[in-house]
Amino acid sequence: MSLTYSAGSLVAARGREWVVLPESKPDMLVLRPLGGGDDDLAAVFPAFEDVCPAEFAAPDADDLGDQHAAGLLRTALRVGFRSGAGPFRSLASIAVEPRAYQLVPLLMALRQRTVRLLISDDVGIGKTIEAGLIATELLAQGEATRLTVLCSPSLAEQWQGELREKFGIDAELVLASTVSRLERGLELGQSLFDKYPHTIISTDFIKSTRHREDFVRHCPDLVIVDEAHTCVAADEVHAGGKKTGTHQLRYELLQRVAADQDRHLLLLTATPHSGKESAFRNLLGLIRPDLAKVDLDSPTGRAHLAEHFVARKRADVRQYLTKEDGLADDSLVERTAFPSDRWTKDEPYKLTPEYRALLDDAIAYAADRVRTADGQGRREARIAWWSVIALLRSMVSSPAAAAQTLKTRSTAAVARSAEEADVLGAPLTQDSADADTLEGLDVAPGASEGEDAGARLLELSERAAALSGQQGDAKLKALAKHLKALLADGYNPIVFCRYIPTAEYLAAELGGTEGKPGKLGRKAHVAAVTGTLSPQQRLERIEELGAQGADDPAARRVLIATDCLSEGVNLQHHFDAVIHYDLAWNPTRHDQREGRVDRYGQKRDQVRVITMFGGDNGIDGKVLEVLFEKHRQIQKDLGISVSVPDETASGVTDAIVEWLLLHGRQGSQEALFEMPGTQQTLDRVERDWNSAAEREKASRSKYAQRSIHPQDVAREVAEVRAALGGGDEVRDFALAALQGLEALVRDPRDGSGDFTAQVGGTPAGLRDALAATLGGRLVEEDRQIPFRTTPAIARGEAALVRTDPAVGALASYVLNSALDSGTPGPRPARRCGVVTTDAVTTRTTLLLVRYRFHLTLPSRTGEKQLVAEDARLLAFEGMPQRARWLGDDATAALLAARASANTNPQMARNQITRNLDNLGELTAHLEEYGEQLAAALDTSHRRVRKANDEIVRGLKVVPQKPADILGAYVYLPAAPAAAVIPAGAEA
Repeated sequence: MSLTYSAGSLVAARGREWVVLPESKPDMLVLRPLGGGDDDLAAVFPAFEDVCPAEFAAPDADDLGDQHAAGLLRTALRVGFRSGAGPFRSLASIAVEPRAYQLVPLLMALRQRTVRLLISDDVGIGKTIEAGLIATELLAQGEATRLTVLCSPSLAEQWQGELREKFGIDAELVLASTVSRLERGLELGQSLFDKYPHTIISTDFIKSTRHREDFVRHCPDLVIVDEAHTCVAADEVHAGGKKTGTHQLRYELLQRVAADQDRHLLLLTATPHSGKESAFRNLLGLIRPDLAKVDLDSPTGRAHLAEHFVARKRADVRQYLTKEDGLADDSLVERTAFPSDRWTKDEPYKLTPEYRALLDDAIAYAADRVRTADGQGRREARIAWWSVIALLRSMVSSPAAAAQTLKTRSTAAVARSAEEADVLGAPLTQDSADADTLEGLDVAPGASEGEDAGARLLELSERAAALSGQQGDAKLKALAKHLKALLADGYNPIVFCRYIPTAEYLAAELGGTEGKPGKLGRKAHVAAVTGTLSPQQRLERIEELGAQGADDPAARRVLIATDCLSEGVNLQHHFDAVIHYDLAWNPTRHDQREGRVDRYGQKRDQVRVITMFGGDNGIDGKVLEVLFEKHRQIQKDLGISVSVPDETASGVTDAIVEWLLLHGRQGSQEALFEMPGTQQTLDRVERDWNSAAEREKASRSKYAQRSIHPQDVAREVAEVRAALGGGDEVRDFALAALQGLEALVRDPRDGSGDFTAQVGGTPAGLRDALAATLGGRLVEEDRQIPFRTTPAIARGEAALVRTDPAVGALASYVLNSALDSGTPGPRPARRCGVVTTDAVTTRTTLLLVRYRFHLTLPSRTGEKQLVAEDARLLAFEGMPQRARWLGDDATAALLAARASANTNPQMARNQITRNLDNLGELTAHLEEYGEQLAAALDTSHRRVRKANDEIVRGLKVVPQKPADILGAYVYLPAAPAAAVIPAGAEA
């Protein structure tokens, strides 16, 4: 007759010890290796394999460690936990250590039966991490079973990588380019969304009626919408008298998705308002229909909104959990290293005489074309207008863009009406702040209105092409000067251009060829990323550029990109400066570009930004003065960036183009304001912009996150750190463990906390493990491996956080070598030790105890059974038979105790043996402590979910007996002298 094993009990099988998991049946045991993770699960059939109860062996008195042994073993154990017992099921298993402020949306989510949140934190704060935390937690608890992320196609691969690498979620990409392949693998009648439980869907794909209907019918129970502001329609009408079709289509889709009140929905956007109150209300209505009409001027209405809406600036979280946040002290303070400020400078350039002549002729042609078209009808006038704007924008961009545009047919030329001409022409020639996708908008627009470019345009095109190079193109020459200055100061810049031909032209002019250095020097690596590459190819090229010269501190990187990279893509790990080569016609586009590098994870304290503008091209200077200076003044006055509505920006730029066509490049600035209707336009722009700024400022105050108080976050952070450890503990562990394993460690002690290690002299088992995470070549060639205190690391570096793969490999080796006394080579952690120290006045014993708990967690989908672990330090004075137990603070202080004298080896063995022989005397206290831990965990789970009575009912936390004593360490007082030998003397 086979034995029945309860969840959490220990068994021996296949030559090792295992923990029995709740999924086990009498005829099949589901087992996890003791101290292992879920990746190592095994199914064992007792009828066919030998399985027997196991007891965790006591420490060996003959295997003594030094004064560091206890701390190293404790941290190695805690770093290895992937199934913590606390209320956050996911924090022990994810590969990212969230900031304290990023737990706020998670706490808000866990207080809701159905999670409905609008997360509107500032650019660069970490909305993806916050959404990933919630998704991982809901999946781990069984509150959700399937997940979909709706995002721009250009961000789909990045979302896939973030979910896989940081949260362990494998999501399938559902894009226009992948759907055919995915559908070929479906069974008859099977939905793509049933076959693949976790998906990332591009907003382009979902436009298809067939796929949209299939998605709604089989929609997962958890949906994340990135850049959610692009998926709602304002009640106001746009150009042409209609609502934006794409916005309306997505809005209707999300309305249907949100209609299921049991579906979890996370909306992410840094710009929930964008100056349109109705769009904001529609966004809130997706969260909860009543929020669309709630009175947000009343305290009750704002309190209701605060349960579902979080919006914070960098200044709100740069220093968090401080006395200013209402805490008693700064013991839990967390400082987040955002760049402190942006160094910005506007740099003018002057055209060469030849280029000025070319531009004057182009303006004259444009003026003639507009005058002629005005007499031919409204359709012809609008086609001519967009063709002229395309000509002028490409002309001031680069000779390459000008040459391409002048011989290409205008997109608007095929329009059958004036309204259609606006729809076709505007996206390619303006810089919309609300562009839902920047795909395809970096192609050079056409200026020809016929099938073939006329002789005049072809002549202008040939003249433009002849001006390529620094001799004819003063703008390129100015760029080279600015780049050389940035590179000399150690920066790695991104150069943003408007059009693909410009980016390719710059890369060809500045980059080197095989064996020949480019114009920026032998150490500068140059690459271009444009819309000609797929989103995946863009990320690959960025990574390739980031890897070039990685081993050479003098190497520099220059990325030349179009606005296909200005939204969503994270570039802060490889780049730290931005040059706006082409001045955008909306300041919000510059904010988007700069936000790619000026965000959390940027190592530079100061990001540099250079805005280039043509001082004599007749356009840039006026755009800079009217739009950008106003934008910067609002940002300076309010401390926030206010998006410029498209109609505001286009009203200004239209007036500037009209002025240019009338007066040419040399027209006076005053003439711009004297044009009929222009001053009224600028006055209206001023009023609308000021109004939007005031609304934004008021909303930041009115809708500030108040449903989760810093004290609530502080309590949970303290418990998480107590169970899993904090950053300082991990750094101390890694430093001591590597030194103990005979690595060559260099600690500069410069205040950064960073250090480097060469692991060529460490045991082969550790080298193999590190090679798998950091790269075999790095380990084989015994290069210096940087260990950094910031999570923002480059390839071949390790972050000093518990979830970093290299730290995990180090902890696993330290733990396994401590448990196996036969491990060859150095073993820095041991399961027992005796230390003579001035830190105690009486004989004191420190125990490292591992507890296992059987948790029953109710959820909407039924009860979930889990086995979780926790490691605790307990200490007592005297002998086990008459133990006087110490408090938590006194116990933790023993880890810092240092030997003040050497201990006689025989006496050490006698002392530890006396303890180990009497461990049974401690059983009652250890079991009582386990019950107290279980009660505290029960309280913690209920506190986090206090607003969700349905989930709290049926919650159980049961300690599994007996607890495992992993380590026992005796601390002896330094007196009497006869018992000790002075430190450094022979034993």
